[in-house]
Amino acid sequence: MTKPPIRNLKELKQSLYKPKTIQEELAQNLKARIQKEQNTFEGIYGYDHTVIPNLERALLSGHNINLMGLRGQAKTRIARQMTQLLDPWIPFIKGNELNDDPLNPISNQGIQTVDQKGDQTPVDWMHRSERFFEKLATPDVSVADLIGDIDPIKASRLKLTYADERVIHFGMIPRAHRCIFILNELPDLQARIQVSLFSILQEKEVQIRGFKIRLPLNIFFVFTANPEDYTNRGSIVTPLKDRIGSQILTHYPNNLETAQKITLQEAKISTERQRKIYVPKIALDLLEQISFEARTSEYVDNRSGVSARLSISAYQNLISTAERRLLRSKQETTEIRLSDFLGIISAINGKIELAYEGEQIGPEKVAFQLLNDAIKTTIPKYFPPIKKITKSDNSDPYDFLVNWFLDDHQLELTDLMTDHQRAEALKNIPGLESFVINKSKKLNKRDTLFYAEIILWGISTYGKISRYQIRGGLRFKDSLGSFINRL
Repeated sequence: MTKPPIRNLKELKQSLYKPKTIQEELAQNLKARIQKEQNTFEGIYGYDHTVIPNLERALLSGHNINLMGLRGQAKTRIARQMTQLLDPWIPFIKGNELNDDPLNPISNQGIQTVDQKGDQTPVDWMHRSERFFEKLATPDVSVADLIGDIDPIKASRLKLTYADERVIHFGMIPRAHRCIFILNELPDLQARIQVSLFSILQEKEVQIRGFKIRLPLNIFFVFTANPEDYTNRGSIVTPLKDRIGSQILTHYPNNLETAQKITLQEAKISTERQRKIYVPKIALDLLEQISFEARTSEYVDNRSGVSARLSISAYQNLISTAERRLLRSKQETTEIRLSDFLGIISAINGKIELAYEGEQIGPEKVAFQLLNDAIKTTIPKYFPPIKKITKSDNSDPYDFLVNWFLDDHQLELTDLMTDHQRAEALKNIPGLESFVINKSKKLNKRDTLFYAEIILWGISTYGKISRYQIRGGLRFKDSLGSFINRL
């Protein structure tokens, strides 16, 4: 949509334009979307019956919003998407620093411009993409940054005394008049700075160095906060929290399917890489399961949360691990292997905060434990459960594999193997391929080799065989069988 051709106040009056508050804009455009059964927030998954209905209620009520949730729960993404609910264009007095509405100016500068120029007041138009201000609340943020301060340079240049209101330099919030203002990590803002927001939210006043200015600012505030901040770094002062209309709790995805949609959307894997590298569905399940395991692990500090960025970064590393092998082997295409998951350890390490128990064993071992736990959870969805070694005489469906390794056989799966070599190595284990085909609950024949690998990793996790990490891959063997045979 192109910018309207109206260029002065007279033309604006003739166009029958009527001023609206930003809250009215948001509510009216939201109603139109709901009536047309359009999505309110594109690309936001897992919130259809929880967060989004609460957001819609808050917007219809004209409330300022506080999005409360752990890291990586799309709080900032939701706030930024609210600009799509604004009108495409709004008029403002050209050259005005507070985006004054030509028909309803609030600043001294805007009022004087209209008084002096009348119907010839120059009008410009602001697109909704420009009506967005964002500030990260850090401990060094000052009242001058947010509200404003006296500007000595302006006073000197205009030859004004400090008693003149025109010497004020307005901060980010007054300049966000008729816009959406996002203040991220609100509890990190010092309490004395939070106090300065009281009058803006309630009385529509700003106080700057003794100047008490009545500015009926029209701003839609969106705050974000992490519950961890209430105990570790700071808190939202009670009077400020009381002035925020709605506090909405966000959450992590409730199931693997939703988590996968988020990961695939945010990882941004190029079409060329997708064409060359095949990813089995079970590999995506396993990748997402790692995040689910981390959120309940005793080794991970769950108060800080496990961001969705863990899965996104891990997926990118997984693809890059396969691509690196592709470049070395000179093959045209390849597919994800279970050994490629060794390449995501660095992505896991950077995305989790360790509890005391986790710090004692180290981040890399915790990452491996999370991978093991994810495999233990994933295998029963596709195959018969793997049981621990017991003295029972009952046969186990995996005994044929254990016996093969007990006969002093071993298997190595490395990055240097071509896809053909990997397939031949797995097919050399008698009965493994037929077991996968016969026992799998969700068989996809193209994924047969990955199924075989996850079975081997699974029985090693339960101690039935040994698994060793070697340079560029994995080795499976039975140490006890090797020892007996040597004797």
